Amino acid sequence: MTLQKIQSADEGLQSLVKDYITTKQNSLLQMKKGIISKDDFLKEAESHMRSRYIAEEYMLREIIDSFQQYIFGYSRLSPLIDDEEVSDIRVVGFDCIRIKKNGARLDSDISFSSEKEYRQFIDYIATKNQVNISNLNAIQRFTDTESHPDFILRFTISMPIVNTFNQPYLCIRKVPKKFPVVKELITKNMLKQETAELLIGRLRQGSMLISGGNSSGKTTLLNALKETIPDNCAVLVAQQADELTTRYHPDMMFLHSLPKTSESAVSYDLKDISIAGLTMDVDYFIIGEVKGDEALYLLNAAYTGQICAATIHAPSADKSVYKLVDYAMYDSRYSRDELMKMMDCFKTLVFMENFKVKEIFNCSGWDDIRKELKLERIF
Repeated sequence: MTLQKIQSADEGLQSLVKDYITTKQNSLLQMKKGIISKDDFLKEAESHMRSRYIAEEYMLREIIDSFQQYIFGYSRLSPLIDDEEVSDIRVVGFDCIRIKKNGARLDSDISFSSEKEYRQFIDYIATKNQVNISNLNAIQRFTDTESHPDFILRFTISMPIVNTFNQPYLCIRKVPKKFPVVKELITKNMLKQETAELLIGRLRQGSMLISGGNSSGKTTLLNALKETIPDNCAVLVAQQADELTTRYHPDMMFLHSLPKTSESAVSYDLKDISIAGLTMDVDYFIIGEVKGDEALYLLNAAYTGQICAATIHAPSADKSVYKLVDYAMYDSRYSRDELMKMMDCFKTLVFMENFKVKEIFNCSGWDDIRKELKLERIF
């Protein structure tokens, strides 16, 4: 075999990465699955590098060091992923990487060297996370819970076949593994002590729906509040992405959806998980974010005595009930009025905006004459 001469460390890194997302892909997947150790994987990579390429020794060492950071991190995006103040990363193009830092959208001052390097990076993270990004799977959502010690990384990729411009789009949402508990949210001015005590008490008495827009703090609040559920209660959490976790509670089960792909007809959506939740012996049933007909099974669970909690996109607390009912009607033979009447199980409606609790409504029942819920703003 003729050895290839490497002119620069960057060229060597890209060549080595290309090998491991094509001819050496199986080794990468074995490492990801724990079949071979990280140390053995790196030794193999170095051996492969030396057997295929010619370069000065200092350059070979630099390539291997960069390859280690690339494989166990996320290449040029690693500094952004490490930055605690960055919550979202949006790659609009190889030379346009935007971030949300402390709530403000900014340029990252980081870019890939070329469209070719960026596309290779997209292929790499798909391989690393065992995701297919063929034309049949041109929009992919997946979660990496292992690469970073501090964050769960939620990825959304859309490929050029569905994009107006001929580059992939990549969005990364960073979810802290050590999410803030209630007392920490008080110090961050999300809510005051008396408001926190109100919400903790109400979640122990009845179901709660938390609404708001994108990045409003819905999931952060729900994550913190569920940690206040007493240890002698069993909790089931159903979610599309692994954003809700636990720091302390001894009896929480977490299930996530599994989308169907071109390689497999096996799939489990939030509806499937929610139906299973109705047959499990739990005291609390939580859905990370309601987006579809799983709403009906959330409503059924609340109506049959389980305490439920969920987040949902809505413009206000009182409007959130209509949104949940809209979703429930996707898979229901109930009338809208029947579903609205069932909503009286959700005793507390919370609205989040700009990472703050903006309003809280109490639901005291159903008005048969007016055919509407009895809602009272209490905060």
